Amino acid sequence: MQAALERGNGMLALAAWDRHDKVLWLARDRVGKKPLYYGWSDDGTFVFGSELAALRAHPAMSGDVDPDALALLLRLDYIPAPHAILRGAHKLAAGRLLRIDAATVRAGNASFDPVNGAISWWSSRDRQRSAIQHGFAGDENAALAELDTLLRDATALRMEADVPLGAFLSGGTDSSLVTALMQAQSSRPVRSFSIGFDNAVHDESHYAAAVARHLGTEHTPLHVDGAAALELVPQLPRIFDEPFADSSQVPTALLCRLAREHVTVALSGDGGDELFFGYGRYARALRNDQRLSRLPRRLLAKLAGDPGERARLGGLAALRAELAAGDLQGLARQRVTRWRRPEDVVIGARRRPTAYDDPAAMPGLGTGADALMQLDFACYLAEDILTKVDRASMAVALETRAPLLDWRVAEFAWSLPLSMKWHDGELKHLPKRLLTRYLPHDLVYRPKSGFGAPVGDWLRGPLRDWAEAQLDERRLREEGHFHPAPIRAIWREFLAGQRKWHTHLWGVLMFQAWRESQD
Repeated sequence: MQAALERGNGMLALAAWDRHDKVLWLARDRVGKKPLYYGWSDDGTFVFGSELAALRAHPAMSGDVDPDALALLLRLDYIPAPHAILRGAHKLAAGRLLRIDAATVRAGNASFDPVNGAISWWSSRDRQRSAIQHGFAGDENAALAELDTLLRDATALRMEADVPLGAFLSGGTDSSLVTALMQAQSSRPVRSFSIGFDNAVHDESHYAAAVARHLGTEHTPLHVDGAAALELVPQLPRIFDEPFADSSQVPTALLCRLAREHVTVALSGDGGDELFFGYGRYARALRNDQRLSRLPRRLLAKLAGDPGERARLGGLAALRAELAAGDLQGLARQRVTRWRRPEDVVIGARRRPTAYDDPAAMPGLGTGADALMQLDFACYLAEDILTKVDRASMAVALETRAPLLDWRVAEFAWSLPLSMKWHDGELKHLPKRLLTRYLPHDLVYRPKSGFGAPVGDWLRGPLRDWAEAQLDERRLREEGHFHPAPIRAIWREFLAGQRKWHTHLWGVLMFQAWRESQD
């Protein structure tokens, strides 16, 4: 089975029954593009499926919420594998192969270890270690030529389709590069799609339009306002299957719906940030780690202190969290954390470790930058970004493909020295050099922006009544999942304009909406 999986190149989630040995194999692709849930019902039946809804369809499957998973949602905006929102359910992690035989089924969920119970048939950490150890032998020009060859082939493979094909085009480096490589290998204008907002701070759709004009794509933009978000919000629990709280889910879902009106397959630029040092927080974490290393541990402990939940949420929370991080992995954890102590908000929750807490998740070779990128590749990319795109696209029967996540591209990127990714303060140095073959300098070298949405404006405007109903104190108390006081406190501060709590509130709101949809 493992040999067969290694011959593949793409996305998959599969179940294979070995009739001879009476063994069920469950497998998930290398980077986690497709989901796979499994678990035990209350009557001991082993159940599995590509959606949590498939497990819930079993009459004996528990509908009880796992408070530990809910705390992870508030902490990260998503629930990472192997956890799932329902008791008794698990998600198979990326690159894992699970063997289920009669003895495993009889042992049941209580005896099964979801972390160590599956074989790792492809490990991003191990493959990165190997790539770093061997290293890329050529100079930057040789690396540029190799990247061009690999990405052209990876893009061409994902352009094979007997249905209409298009591209998501935000105007950033990764989506522009994928679109450019598509157009360079297409005999007709590529269909490209972008989204913009009624808030000028978040709206960068003009960059996508400029890239489309230069490449000659057939471009379709969509402008989104609060009314569109309000219309979509009730559909989010159905689209995302289990609670998911990355607020860019709203524009992603709208973009997928737009693209599906014209094409059946769309290529994206997902993966470039995690492979080629694309996040500004990487540089900040490395800088702060260097600064903290100069301070005595006793002084750090005194400065960090041990503030309570409300103190952690307000005032100098970010600074104190950085001081308390302790090391580079701790700094990475702080950068991706929403509620710093969600166990104080979710009733009955315990803190569950993730890749950001596990020293074994660090590659152990290379630079601190390699470690930061590995943590995000293994956790944030697989469990947030790819989850978001997969659920939003599948909800409208749109297939999405990511050339940058071809395993050959990933392993090549890991072999490169940091200077080819982060050069003179410029992020994604090598991909940008490649992109200048297709676009003018000013469209390539511009400030990076995320694919966000003006959620704060929407929660104070068209979504306010909906949010108020979800966060009603009596409802929170009666449903018994949250301690109402800290949630109501930040809701009041948010409405008063005292703090930007929309990222913290969105996780609570998405769970509340999901819970409501289950009734």
